[in-house]
Amino acid sequence: MKNSKKGSPQPTDFSLARTQRTLPIALLRAREAVMDRMRPMLHEHDITEQQWRVIRVLHEEGPLDASSIAEQACILAPSLTRIIKTLEKRELIATSRDPADARRLMADLSAKGQDLIASITVQASNIYAGIEADMGAERIEGLLNELEFLLSRLGARGN
Repeated sequence: MKNSKKGSPQPTDFSLARTQRTLPIALLRAREAVMDRMRPMLHEHDITEQQWRVIRVLHEEGPLDASSIAEQACILAPSLTRIIKTLEKRELIATSRDPADARRLMADLSAKGQDLIASITVQASNIYAGIEADMGAERIEGLLNELEFLLSRLGARGN
C-alpha cells in the first residue's frame, strides 16, 4: 500500500502487539493485581478507591484546593466534586472557601478522617509488606523508578 503523494509518510511494517503485551494493558493489569489486595480492606472500612486516594493525599499534604487534590489523587474534577461531598457528609473531611480566593474550595481531613487513617495504616502496611515479600523491595523500588521515568518522558502531570 503506497501513497501516491510525494513526501507523504509511507506505511511501515508496524503491526499491533498482542494486547496482553502492550504497555496500557500491562499497567492496567498490574494496577488491578495490586488493588485486588487492597479492596477488601477498603470495603471493610466502607471507603472507595477514589475516596482513599483523596484521604491519603490530604493526610500527606494537609489542606488543599480541589484542583490540587484532583491532580494528586488522579481523579477527574467532576468525580472529585461528588467524592468531596460524600466524604464531607461522612465527616471525614471538612471544606471551606479559600480566604484569598472565595472561588476556591479547600479541603482538609477532619479528626474523624485522621482516625480513619490511623485505623487503616497497620492493615495497609501489612498488605504492602505482603506485596513486597512477593516481589522484593529492590524490584518494587526499581519498578517505581521506571514508572517515574516513563511519566517524565511522556510529560505526565502530577509528579
